[in-house]
Amino acid sequence: MNAYYLTTPIFYVNAQPHLGHAYSTVVADAVCRYQRLLGKDVRFQTGTDEHGDKIVHAAADAEVSVKEYVDKISAMFKAAWPGLAIVPDTFVRTTDPAHMAVVQDILQQVYDRGDIYFSEYTGLYCKGCEQFLTEKELVNGKCPDHLTEPERISEQNYFFRMSKYQEWLIDHISKNPEFITPERYRNEVLSFLKEPLEDLCISRPTTRLTWGIPLPFDSRFVTYVWFDALINYLSGLGYPAGENFARYWPAAEHVIAKDILKPHAIYWPTMLKAMGLEPYKKLHVHGYWNMNETKMSKSLGNVVRPGELVAEFGADSVRYFLLREMSFGLDAGFSHEAMVARHNSDLTNDLGNLFSRSLTMVKNFAASTVPQPGTPSDQDQELAEATLAMLTHYREHLDHFAFHRALAAVWEVISRANKYIVTTQPWELAKEPQQADRLGTVLYTLLETLRLITLTLHPIMPETAAKMAEALGVAGENNLADCGVWGRLVPGAPITPGPQLFPRLQREEKEKSQPPKAKAMKEPAVAKASAPEIAPEAEGLVTFDAFQKLELRVAEIIAAEKIPKSDRLLKLTVKAPEERTIVAGIAQHYQPEELVGRQVIIVANLKPAKLMGVASHGMVLAAKEGDQLVLSALSGPVAPGSRVA
Repeated sequence: MNAYYLTTPIFYVNAQPHLGHAYSTVVADAVCRYQRLLGKDVRFQTGTDEHGDKIVHAAADAEVSVKEYVDKISAMFKAAWPGLAIVPDTFVRTTDPAHMAVVQDILQQVYDRGDIYFSEYTGLYCKGCEQFLTEKELVNGKCPDHLTEPERISEQNYFFRMSKYQEWLIDHISKNPEFITPERYRNEVLSFLKEPLEDLCISRPTTRLTWGIPLPFDSRFVTYVWFDALINYLSGLGYPAGENFARYWPAAEHVIAKDILKPHAIYWPTMLKAMGLEPYKKLHVHGYWNMNETKMSKSLGNVVRPGELVAEFGADSVRYFLLREMSFGLDAGFSHEAMVARHNSDLTNDLGNLFSRSLTMVKNFAASTVPQPGTPSDQDQELAEATLAMLTHYREHLDHFAFHRALAAVWEVISRANKYIVTTQPWELAKEPQQADRLGTVLYTLLETLRLITLTLHPIMPETAAKMAEALGVAGENNLADCGVWGRLVPGAPITPGPQLFPRLQREEKEKSQPPKAKAMKEPAVAKASAPEIAPEAEGLVTFDAFQKLELRVAEIIAAEKIPKSDRLLKLTVKAPEERTIVAGIAQHYQPEELVGRQVIIVANLKPAKLMGVASHGMVLAAKEGDQLVLSALSGPVAPGSRVA
């Protein structure tokens, strides 16, 4: 089947969009972009849920009419998504007349079949959930999501014979292991279904609530919000007669958060069964974003607004963080510090530097054109094979919503490519005319690696991928099967380096504190030919205790740039293991692009000093012979921050 239909939940409009809403929608958008990359016919739907008690109360608190209130908040959701490069095909509102008509049609169908009946019910009602809860669902007598005690109420209402379909649902889940994923949520639903399933109250009396869709067979009642909301997945396709319904419903998949598992895994498939429709194909369930170990929730007031994050970090940085940081299905913690770290480390240092230095070398050494490659060495073939293997792993992981693993596979290749630059040293090859073929092979290998990395980033960071594709001259590549092969770049084709992909974010001054164990020393923190001066003992010797006062560490250079108005100084960002800035007087001996990825030895406990306005926290060790300055080096890779003894 070539069709693919994916939905987010329709979000409740009792408050503005927050990071939890953004995550569900970014996930759905990324998956839909990935499916298009596979050549699928994709439809992506989201929207807003606008009926129920909480909406009425929120409008009253805002001192506006309910209609005015839902229009305003729904518009906020719709406006939030373009800023995150989210492009749904359909945006459904449950107050749309077309949706309301479909809900009433389905209610009448199910009522006529005898699966809706009138009765009285007494139960524990959570206003936050707008549903009845069982004693087993409570934690210490409270709703686990809203941390409030439910109210015991008795009402006459209409009920859906959900219990009639319990055995069918158990059998369907058991025979279709991927119906609910990840597996822990499938097991949770099956565990719940071990107890007798109660029938579902699907109405609210107009004496208590009028803001809802009237029951077509009894105007004294309006429809329970969940029986109304879930039907959006059909009404958005033009059910029952729309062409889109016949085309996409057989391929339907839903993305939800775990707090609405029960309505989607139990209410919805039994409703579909009662209508005579096949259930959706898959339900993908993700965890919560936590702030200080507490679920991020509008009702708890500890929310992060996606618009504020986009304004600070940019859409692609936010998308990358959300998909990389959370293991789909598990909870994840959000912090501003973690976002800055991901941006500066993964995006600026790893991806951004690889792209910038590679294209800069193509500009300087190949006149901004794709070079003609020669015969590849084992080293070249290893990078090519690793990149192609990454594409296989990338697809396997994204097929199962394992975004963090897919991105880890991509970043492993980015790391390999950065090390490839360090070991092949194109700047040295460029100095030797007889190495022209070798230089061409190295640069071509880097460009092809970047082309395939760009392909994988289209679903995750669409704006960045578009910039990269434009610079590489492959803006038309949008099919993973056709383009996910080695060697598509044509020698002689133009390459157009653009601006830096991800400028480094500056941390607050309090986060730029002195490194641990800082000692007062008089020498400025620049690379010198000799070691820092230590008070000598007799005959020019120093004691072991004096030597131990120096804290020598292994550091990895993760970024390098020239300091304006200085022909001698470079600003180095190193990991040792914390991230710090060191100003080094090596600009006349090393180009910035050849330093990234190199491991050096630093003096870590120098007193910070400002050079050309840049604070330097340490000194890089180097040896001097005549006019030549050579940085310290290690014979093999060592963990950054390791002490030199």
